[in-house]
Amino acid sequence: MDSRSDDTAGARTLEVPGARLHYEVRGDGPLLVLVGAPMDAAAFAPLADLLAADHTVLTTDPRGINRSGLDDPAQDSTPELRADDLARLVEALGRGPAAVLGSSGGAVSALALAQHHPGAVHTVVAHEPPLIELLEDREELRRGTEETVSAYLGGDVTGAWRMFFANAGIALPEPVIEEMFGGERDPRQVADERRWFAHEMRASSYWQPDLAALRSAARIVVGVGEDSAGQLCDRTSLALAEALGAERTVFPGDHTGFVEDPGAFAARLRSVVSAR
Repeated sequence: MDSRSDDTAGARTLEVPGARLHYEVRGDGPLLVLVGAPMDAAAFAPLADLLAADHTVLTTDPRGINRSGLDDPAQDSTPELRADDLARLVEALGRGPAAVLGSSGGAVSALALAQHHPGAVHTVVAHEPPLIELLEDREELRRGTEETVSAYLGGDVTGAWRMFFANAGIALPEPVIEEMFGGERDPRQVADERRWFAHEMRASSYWQPDLAALRSAARIVVGVGEDSAGQLCDRTSLALAEALGAERTVFPGDHTGFVEDPGAFAARLRSVVSAR
């Protein structure tokens, strides 16, 4: 079922196995998909609005996040499941194959899409995928991930975020962490955050790409923020690019540069996508 609303962004719902995907469509032209995990469609809205001037832009809430409900809330969110969802969305629009910008866990989703559904995508821009299995210190990073998840699920929210940022190589002052994650918070944000810690973080971080399949499936561009030097996702991005023999392209900002400066990010993304 594909139902539409009168939302100016073209909000729709697609029924897929085990879930109902909220997605939004803007503009007209070649299909460009913007996807995160766990980031939802709203995070990409300013970027999507800009890119809609010359593209059909698809954004979505990943399964189990915000408006994309699950039949089984205890189901883990794997890159393969999210890739299947993306393939079904591209098929529903009938405008594939698509260019896909995936950020963070969404970059892992986009790589899994190219690996398992190569006909759905012609270009993947994998922006800072947290693929720790590609790094030599993967065992230490896995331990840090497990400790972080355990702390969060044990009720130490700010402590878990403190560990997360330390593991990611992102320096945030303690008052900032307390302000962001302590005290009263939006219930929807908390629910999505808990799902990420409980059912998504491990599957995304521990995913091991089939490098041979990716080399033959699509054009892969590995993106990294110009302000992310030395951070974990800078390291994983470099490792992925070297393993694939792929382009490593610098984007404005850091891990969430598309949020901080969507105009500059859109200009860079256009140049990357049009270069194929």
